[in-house]
Amino acid sequence: MRRMLQTLCGVLAALALFAIMMLTLVDVSGRKAISQSVPGSLELTELLMVVVIFAGLPLVSLAGEHVVFDSLDPLLPAWLRRLQQTLVDLACAIALAGVAWLMWGKAGQMMEYGDTTAQLKLSKGPFVYGMSVLCLVTSLVHLLLTVQPVAHHHIGVDGDAAGPR
Repeated sequence: MRRMLQTLCGVLAALALFAIMMLTLVDVSGRKAISQSVPGSLELTELLMVVVIFAGLPLVSLAGEHVVFDSLDPLLPAWLRRLQQTLVDLACAIALAGVAWLMWGKAGQMMEYGDTTAQLKLSKGPFVYGMSVLCLVTSLVHLLLTVQPVAHHHIGVDGDAAGPR
């Protein structure tokens, strides 16, 4: 399951980032060569950045790459650090599930009101639904880490327990 999550989110983020790179190349080249930019390129870049950021959230959580304040960790026994990390993962799971729920509601409102981007008139609702789903996936990753910690993420967990990454 981890490998599938890494593959799906990784491919989604990579495709969105590649699309941003190509859009920027075409936009800048068009401005320089024929004094014409790609209409709505800023809007498209913003929407694609949303995809990159939210597709990366589950990957960052799974890899344990969030910013961490660990100055006091050497003073704590391993069992307490393990408990602390479990509680942090649980709190993150709850918070992200709450954010996902709020975003889902907001996306529904946006669809109902017909919210679109200013220039290209693209519907914003599907993007917010996607953000909501990816927040929920990240929440589930943190729940998974509370019951099945991995060595690179939790103090005192054997490297072999992580399985293939």
